[in-house]
Amino acid sequence: MGFLELVAQEKRESLRQLKRQVPLEHIMQRVKAARPYKPGLAENLSIKGMSVIAEVKRASPSRGQIAPGIDAAKTAVRYEKAGARAVSVLTEENHFQGSLQDLREACIATRLPVLCKDFVIDPYQVWMAAECGASAVLLIARMLGNQLEGLLAECREAGIEALVEVHSFPEVELALAAGSGIIGVNCRDLDTLAIDAGLHGSLRRGIPPGVITVAESGIRDRAQVQGLERLGYDAILVGESLVQAEDPADKIKQLLG
Repeated sequence: MGFLELVAQEKRESLRQLKRQVPLEHIMQRVKAARPYKPGLAENLSIKGMSVIAEVKRASPSRGQIAPGIDAAKTAVRYEKAGARAVSVLTEENHFQGSLQDLREACIATRLPVLCKDFVIDPYQVWMAAECGASAVLLIARMLGNQLEGLLAECREAGIEALVEVHSFPEVELALAAGSGIIGVNCRDLDTLAIDAGLHGSLRRGIPPGVITVAESGIRDRAQVQGLERLGYDAILVGESLVQAEDPADKIKQLLG
C-alpha cells in the first residue's frame, strides 16, 4: 500500500466518525452565517517578486520529528513579520502531528492568508477548514482524480481558494481541465516520498500564463530559489528548512535574498 492510499483509508475512517459527531449541514450553516473575511491567497501570491508560503510543520513521514513543540500562532506571526505572503498549516494528525486547533490559532494570529494543508478527499474537510478561518485548502490531484473539479466547486461555495498539487504531466492536465487557478508542483513523490528536483522545471513548462505557480518540497537555499525564479514560479512553499532554522525569520530573508 502506497502512502497516499494509506492516508486516504485513514481519512475515510476518521471522517465517518466526525460526521456522526457533527453533521456537515451544521458546519455549513456556521460558515455561511459568519462569512468571516479571509485574505486572498491568489491575491498575495500575485504580488511582484517571489512569494513565500511559510509552513507550520511538526513532523513528516520522511523525516520523523521536526519541530514537535512548535507554537502555531507565534510561528505564524514570526513568518508574517519576516515577509512571508502566506502561511501553510499542516493539520494531518497521524503522520504530521498537526491539528485543526493549530489552524485556528494561526488564522487568528496572522493577517496573512492561511492554507490548510491536509489530505482532502471529502467536502466535509473543505467546510471544516473554512470554519477554522482558512483562506485556502490543498487539493492533491493524484488523490482526487475526477473528484477534483467537484471539490474546487465546493471550495467556491465555502468561500475559500484551493492550491492544487501536481507531480506529473497528466496531473497538470487534470488540474488545468478542472479550472485550477493556483497550481503547486511538488517534486516529492507522495507514494515513495522520494524527491526529483527536476520536476520543478519540466512540469512548470506545461503550465500556461495566467495560472499562479508554487514550487513545493526540498527548497533550502537561495540558489534554488533563484533557479525557480528563472523558471517563472510565483511562489515557494517551505516547511522543514524554516521550522528547523535557529531563526526562521532570518531564513526567509536568506531565501529571498
